[in-house]
Amino acid sequence: MEYKLKRLKRELASRGKVLEFYRDTMELPDGKTEKWDFVHHTKGGGACVVPVLPDERILMIHQYRPMNDRETTELPAGAFDADDPDFAVTASRELEEETGYRCGKIRRLVRLDTAVAWCDERVEVYLAEDLEKVGGQKLDEAEEIRVEAIPVEELKRRIFAGEIRDAKTVAGILAYLASR
Repeated sequence: MEYKLKRLKRELASRGKVLEFYRDTMELPDGKTEKWDFVHHTKGGGACVVPVLPDERILMIHQYRPMNDRETTELPAGAFDADDPDFAVTASRELEEETGYRCGKIRRLVRLDTAVAWCDERVEVYLAEDLEKVGGQKLDEAEEIRVEAIPVEELKRRIFAGEIRDAKTVAGILAYLASR
């Protein structure tokens, strides 16, 4: 199908450490033009992992997020590293760094395009099983992370109660539940 909506021009407005902000000039189907925002994730996105213990509890992390000024409950995740051309490597690395666990098995559950209307960030979500505690956390200097193993039914309750709202976490847990 040929669409009448067209990008006429893209200009870099600002560049950050991980994101580039663009101003697009768009031609609308009626011929008018508008300025739209577009965000490019320079690392291509990231990976998220659903680490499932043998008793089916899931390792979750708690950390303060300045964006919304509160502690969140999330799945371990991190930005893709171009030195590791496989998102599964990123997922495994983040699992070990954030929780101190290593997985014996890892498989892809789902790919997420986090905000298709204005951003090209991609998150690959993996299921990690056969977990083994191999040491302590190896956190970045800005990270303060507490790890907790939570039963999957409790996580599902928290999602539908609006207590867990992080998109990659909600999608990852629901994808895991659908894959069982």
